Amino acid sequence: MNRLATSLLATLLIAACSSVPVVSTSDVAPKGALRVAIGVGPAASPFWATRDSGTGGARGVTVELGKAAAARLGVPLKLVVYQNSGEITAAASQDAWDISFMPQDAEREKFVDVGPAYVVYESSYLVRAGSDIRSAVEVDRDGIRVGAVEGTSTSRTVAKSLKHATLTLFPKPDDAVELLAQRQLDAIAMGRESLIGFSKKLPGTRLLDDIIQSTGVVVVVPKNRPAAREWAARFVEEAKANGTVRRVLDGAGFTNAAVAPPAAKR
Repeated sequence: MNRLATSLLATLLIAACSSVPVVSTSDVAPKGALRVAIGVGPAASPFWATRDSGTGGARGVTVELGKAAAARLGVPLKLVVYQNSGEITAAASQDAWDISFMPQDAEREKFVDVGPAYVVYESSYLVRAGSDIRSAVEVDRDGIRVGAVEGTSTSRTVAKSLKHATLTLFPKPDDAVELLAQRQLDAIAMGRESLIGFSKKLPGTRLLDDIIQSTGVVVVVPKNRPAAREWAARFVEEAKANGTVRRVLDGAGFTNAAVAPPAAKR
């Protein structure tokens, strides 16, 4: 190979390498441990973690994905617990966490940078025992009282769609579930997996068939951390491809949850 060809090849290799971000551990976990923000509630879902009744520790899909991410990075895991995804979003600018997972929502993209989804996330309504409501359309009537968790993508979707029913927002799901059990709410709007869990604890309640929102649960990082976002995106895509996401979902009992398809190339 002559000098001109060698020089050209070297130039091309340098250009190719420069297009691939070099990510160090400190880019993703600047405090030494990977701080994974999770939402902990009373019923599990592909987003919500719960408390182990024996140990009191958090367990669930996001916990297991956090463990896998920390192991992949080669650092300790530190779980940072919040009451809902809105609180996680609000804390993004406070250097409180490094990576999180939450339903995709245009409003929160003002505060976090979004990577690919790992699972399809559907929301619906759970109606109280004795209610005559049979569809999402029937929820939006005068006198109907609806509850949702504040700061969530589901709550924003419901707020836009309801014209007649009264919507009350709660900082955590527990409060809404308690009022539904007491018949002080007629319906609550959340992810279907969580609602299935609530329905088992509240005899007579019914999960409506209607899907009021369908989105993906995505990996996110605080704004303006492009190297961390790139690493997190690669981690999720690898976890989907190598079966990690499927195993985590199945292990948490969500055997019917659909793993999100591969993300489009950026």
